[in-house]
Amino acid sequence: MGTTAVAIFIISGVGAFLATLLVFAERVITNYGDIEIDINSGEKKFTVKGGGSLLETLNAQKIFIPSACGGRGTCAYCKVRVTEGAGSLLPTEEPYMNAQERAEGIRLSCQVKVRNALKIQIPESLFAIKEYVCVCEKITDYTYDMKQFNLKLVDPPTIKYTPGQYIQFLAPAYEGSPEEVYRAYSISSDPADKSTIELIVRRVPDGICTTYLFDHLKEGDRVKINGPYGQFLLRDTSVPIIFIAGGSGVAPIKCMLHEMKNAGNTRKAIFFFGVRTTKDLFLIDEMKNFEKELAHFTFVPAVSQPEEGSNWQGVTGRVTNVAEDYLKKQSDAKEYEGYLCGSPGMIDSSIRVLTACGIPEEKIYYDKFS
Repeated sequence: MGTTAVAIFIISGVGAFLATLLVFAERVITNYGDIEIDINSGEKKFTVKGGGSLLETLNAQKIFIPSACGGRGTCAYCKVRVTEGAGSLLPTEEPYMNAQERAEGIRLSCQVKVRNALKIQIPESLFAIKEYVCVCEKITDYTYDMKQFNLKLVDPPTIKYTPGQYIQFLAPAYEGSPEEVYRAYSISSDPADKSTIELIVRRVPDGICTTYLFDHLKEGDRVKINGPYGQFLLRDTSVPIIFIAGGSGVAPIKCMLHEMKNAGNTRKAIFFFGVRTTKDLFLIDEMKNFEKELAHFTFVPAVSQPEEGSNWQGVTGRVTNVAEDYLKKQSDAKEYEGYLCGSPGMIDSSIRVLTACGIPEEKIYYDKFS
């Protein structure tokens, strides 16, 4: 057993060394020289050192492309149209492209390497995305793996966003993580306060950014964010709403509830919030306050596996099953709009439940946390 463990350790070490060597060769030894990037047929042009990804190269020029996964090629948010210089579509991109996108030259900017002169097309709205310097004003512990971070904007001092949108947080290099990385987090703040961004973050084991947030960031530290991004927005209708979220997926929905309260919105709304155990519950008091402040709002926390001895008196079961039971009792279920936020598995399951209950798929809006 000891020999096997040593062998595995050696193989893992060699693999890590080779991976590091490849990155070094790509960035340092291989010299692609100066590369010109042309955006929107000459609207913006600049020359950069080649070798990096198109996503990180644009970020360095303060042109921020949406990316929820930090450039790992799993969220497919960072799509841009490349009309010249990107080469063939990569296997890492193929699963995220339909036939029309392939024909139009759509690419994942995190996967495209800047090795040749590039011509790209991006929406004009992305030029309005800004970088903000903030001070971490307050850190609140909610559960063993959930924290809230209140970031006070310094430069610029205010931000305008629509509830449901997200920002990208820049985690600086720290011990164990030699490079800066961006990660996307939904805004949970009250949008009436344009000087503060509030984030609710769940720790990801060995996650580069959450490790920085949980173990290194302190109150008073300066950080950088950019944004806002996203189209997960509350539609301006009068039909009833069903919210479904799990864990940190509560963040954009909390922001939407603040906005509903501020606007005196009287829409009927119910929020099913799913967690595994009672130790995962948080924001219960704040949600109960929303019930008092919004005339037709109901909050339903659902615990799928309450611990023995927890004395849980609320709803028990998977949040999607609880939501399904509710909708089956509603004569107007097909009139609802669905707003979903959480893991891809929970989102997919929720969509199946909502459509099976008669809600058209075009009336279901979601934000998948990759």
